[in-house]
Amino acid sequence: MSHISDAPPQQPQSLSDLFFTFTMMALQGFGGVLTVAQRELVEKKRWMTNAEFVEEWAVAQIMPGPNIINLCIMLGGRYFGLRGVLASIAGMLLAPLAVLLMLALIYAQFATHPGVVGALRGMGAVAAGMILASGIKMIPSQFKNPMGGIACLLLGVSSFVAVAIMHWPLIYVILTLGPLAYFLSFRKLFE
Repeated sequence: MSHISDAPPQQPQSLSDLFFTFTMMALQGFGGVLTVAQRELVEKKRWMTNAEFVEEWAVAQIMPGPNIINLCIMLGGRYFGLRGVLASIAGMLLAPLAVLLMLALIYAQFATHPGVVGALRGMGAVAAGMILASGIKMIPSQFKNPMGGIACLLLGVSSFVAVAIMHWPLIYVILTLGPLAYFLSFRKLFE
């Protein structure tokens, strides 16, 4: 299996390329776009390596606002400045907003129907599987991290335990483990 994500990154060809890529990502990303973003930006478009995606997704997560909007702002700005930011945000929001409004109208009519309730419960399992698959795809890039694979694994497991088991608010996890990760990376980079 070739590792497309290890190939040199490409660039978006135009503002419309950014717009339509983010539109398609958003239309595929019901319940979250992490999996779709990783596949589109790393594997298909090759605008980022897997390691770059992990790093920029981490930055997008700690910034206020929706993670994927933060990522599209960073990418749009990198390639086309303010025009790229606007094209990326428009692509991420316009078509999904129209779809969401239509679905909201339909859902209001059928929200209590047993088939709809069952389908939505089943979608939760699918969403969890997609998030797990994305996490597994990101693991190999962590072994290239300056901290090393073991430190990344320990920080990842610690984050999981803090959020999923101990039910810490995300801000506490970031304020606790974030500075530790920063210190470990800084120390390794400047040894």
